[in-house]
This record gives sequence, structure tokens and C-alpha cells, in this order.
Amino acid sequence: MRFVIRLIVNGLSIWVAAWLLQGISLVQSGDTLSQIVSLAVVALVFTLVHMIVKPIVAVLSLPLYILTLGLFHLIVNALMLLLTGWISTQIGQGLQVDGFWWAFAGSLVISIASWLLYVVIPDRG
Repeated sequence: MRFVIRLIVNGLSIWVAAWLLQGISLVQSGDTLSQIVSLAVVALVFTLVHMIVKPIVAVLSLPLYILTLGLFHLIVNALMLLLTGWISTQIGQGLQVDGFWWAFAGSLVISIASWLLYVVIPDRG
């Protein structure tokens, strides 16, 4: 159940980032149902990247986390968003990120939107 909630929250957060930032876009093709399916696939890729790749990168870059007092976490989030965009375009779904700084801004928007959504959602445990 937690995975499904996380998937929905990530999907909504990505949609908010694509809506707010012009450098992040979801490829619009077809009717509303195909757009929702595309967003769901992008959210699934984003969630899997954050569950599998991000912990490995965090462990490998632990000295940079310590050196920057945790600010390197923002760089890692931006890189994970860029990776999600690359993977989603490789599988034919549509998240396009126009560069690192758009990914950086997008990761900030996604983090804030996710936090707000988790505040609104009742206790998951």
C-alpha cells in the first residue's frame, strides 16, 4: 500500500513540476487516458530510481554529503530527475528535462509538492 501511495504522490509531484516549470515537460500525446498512463509510467520510473539508484549514489557520495553539510543532497535529487527523464524517453514515455538547472529547480518543486501531499494524506502506517 505504501508503494502505491508513494507512486501517486510522486506522479502528482512530477505533474506539478511540469506544470510550473517550462524546462520540464511531459510529452502530450493522445487523449487524457494515454496522458495519465504516461504520467503513471514516469512516476513508476521516478519511484524505482529513488528506491534503487539513489541509496547507492548516496552511500558512494557520503564524503560530499558530509563536506557540504547535506547540500549535496540537492545535486543528487537533480541527477535522479535527469536519470528519470533519460530512462523515460528511452522507453518511449515522456518526461523531458532541458538541463541540469531545470532538473535542480524541478527537484526542489517535487520535494516541496511531495512534502505537502504527505502532510495532507492521512496516516499511512
